[in-house]
Amino acid sequence: MMIPRTIAQELTPMLSWFPVVSVTGPRQSGKSTLIKNMLPDYEYVNLEDETTRLSAIEDPVGFIHAHERKLIIDEAQYAPSLFSQIQVMADERGTMGQYMLSGSQNFLMEKRIGQSLAGRVGMLQLLPLSYKEALQAKTDLTVDEFMFHGGYPHLYDVPTPTDIYFRNYTATYVSRDVAEYLDVRNLTDFNTFLRLCAENAGNLLNLTALARDANVSFNTAKEWLSILEASFIVFRLVPYSANTRKRLIKTPKLYFYDNGLLNYLLGIHSPQELADDPKRGDIFENLIISETVKRYRNRNKDCELCFYRDTNQREIDLIDTTQRRNPTLIEIKSGMTARPDFFKHLATIGEELGVPTDHRIVVYRGTESFTSKNGRTITAKDYLCLAHS
Repeated sequence: MMIPRTIAQELTPMLSWFPVVSVTGPRQSGKSTLIKNMLPDYEYVNLEDETTRLSAIEDPVGFIHAHERKLIIDEAQYAPSLFSQIQVMADERGTMGQYMLSGSQNFLMEKRIGQSLAGRVGMLQLLPLSYKEALQAKTDLTVDEFMFHGGYPHLYDVPTPTDIYFRNYTATYVSRDVAEYLDVRNLTDFNTFLRLCAENAGNLLNLTALARDANVSFNTAKEWLSILEASFIVFRLVPYSANTRKRLIKTPKLYFYDNGLLNYLLGIHSPQELADDPKRGDIFENLIISETVKRYRNRNKDCELCFYRDTNQREIDLIDTTQRRNPTLIEIKSGMTARPDFFKHLATIGEELGVPTDHRIVVYRGTESFTSKNGRTITAKDYLCLAHS
């Protein structure tokens, strides 16, 4: 089943604006399925195939000339010499939408594009399914179920136990996407580092402590975190900064793009275990923040998201400053009961930042959304199903 993807609406205009369009994203996020279904008139080649890959590597000029003018090249990063030839042909023909590139090794894709195709390529990012997208595949899907399973499309296409899926996903990611960047002896250490990142999801990023606990150097930990970020496994949420006399925390926080992978790495094996896990609050926070990121990425829009924490331990989980003159403050609570004291910091910090009450929001796991004098209380489902998501 082809699950409709929000970002599909952005692909057609990109092909009319650029000679080359690239779709990147984590492995198994649905890139190939999306492209092949949307562009049935394009010829399709996949460089995962060894014969095809060798042909592209050994004779990039002949390879490009042997294929149609409208060409999808999947896993394009495996043939770096192709990118220069694509540039030559794109410039020579001068027409838009000639080539569609995709790849899972995003750190390699970005490097190849930067070297050869700068200014000629429109770039889109396809993340795992959002909750709103997943609802189209499973109409009775609850937020709690999605918070456990995450958004990888395969889980909604084929009923696969999550432990089995993510065990294979992790092994594939490490063995195929990371191994060539690391000494083979370090793969076990990298897996340890990945699980330590999961333990720290939703918390301030302490790279020194992560390096120590993984028994690697600080520079190695820094490099590994960059690989995880480039692979769309994790991302950093930066702290709020402004011209203020308040002493603000300057350290970013760490989050995962997909909750299903996060739960697997934490050793959480069922929704019931998640409900009772001490990290449920961090995991729910990860869900709301990662879904907010998807909301913008799926519309191919830049966003400016951050959190607020000062040295007096006042904190707001998420501040959306994309509209700089109209920011939104969001407090995230994993409980199902709404309480007025949830607005405590939203009120004081909101006043200091000049944010009106209708832009002070509490997102919680309850069943009723309502507005009060303090601001808006919104259920997770209503928040995740906002019209612009």
